[in-house]
Amino acid sequence: MKPLFGRGPSLQLRLFFTVLVSVACIVADARFHLFDSSRVYMNSLVSPLIYLANLPKQLVGGVRTQFRSRESLMDENDQLQQQLFLVRGELLRLQQLTQENQRLHQLLGSPINLDARKMVAQIMAVDSDPFVHQVVIDKGTLNGVYDGQPVLNDQGVVGQVLSVGKTTSRVLLITDASHALPVRIARNDIRAIASGTGSIDELELKNITRNADIQEGDLLVTSGLGGRFPMGYPVARITRFAYEEGKPFAEVKAKPLAELDRLRYLLLLWPADQGKQPILAAPSAAMSTASAATTTEGSP
Repeated sequence: MKPLFGRGPSLQLRLFFTVLVSVACIVADARFHLFDSSRVYMNSLVSPLIYLANLPKQLVGGVRTQFRSRESLMDENDQLQQQLFLVRGELLRLQQLTQENQRLHQLLGSPINLDARKMVAQIMAVDSDPFVHQVVIDKGTLNGVYDGQPVLNDQGVVGQVLSVGKTTSRVLLITDASHALPVRIARNDIRAIASGTGSIDELELKNITRNADIQEGDLLVTSGLGGRFPMGYPVARITRFAYEEGKPFAEVKAKPLAELDRLRYLLLLWPADQGKQPILAAPSAAMSTASAATTTEGSP
């Protein structure tokens, strides 16, 4: 009598053919990339499932954010009110000092830049070359940025704009080996040139005689010479003053006040005569091109 259901290949034989076909598919995909297009379609089909699986987590996170405790919000509000109170107190003192400084500048007959335009920029990228100290910021010609523009942060001078694009710009830091900045010592007004050494935390003052009145801890500020950086912004502090017999000049090192390896936000400055009006394009003849931005500002 013929059986109702015929008997097929054995399970061992089926397993052998399955493994054989799987190995053949793996080899074909690895060597000849036969399933690349299929993999793209599969990823497209699976991606909605990934978003769907992540949806509960996003919902829970959103609900948790929306339902923060009232006590926590009140504590945070109290802290912000205290900080605002302290800032207002410092602002009153700053206004008084600014007025006094303005009167002193008027007595001395020197210019003062109170109406200089300022703009905050954020760092987007840092140059990966260890011998090039440059960063990229999120402001460009659309914001009025121009070549050679001075750049600071809340600690001191950072550098100057090297090149400008429509929406981004590249900033050359003061520690770059190709950068030099006219400075003066705040204690006695000795003028010098602070040059980059290629080290992120060191500047060098060249051509300083060994009998110069310079001490460790002296503050260096911008001298205003060269017409690029406004006068009086802090730059660095003297960390070493030494000389050797037989050498004509002393060895003078300084450390930048700005922590150049931890930059996040920067401050762009415009000349005082442009502070009251928006700037739509870079100045034409006042600022030189990339060659001046990458080398020096000129000697005092």
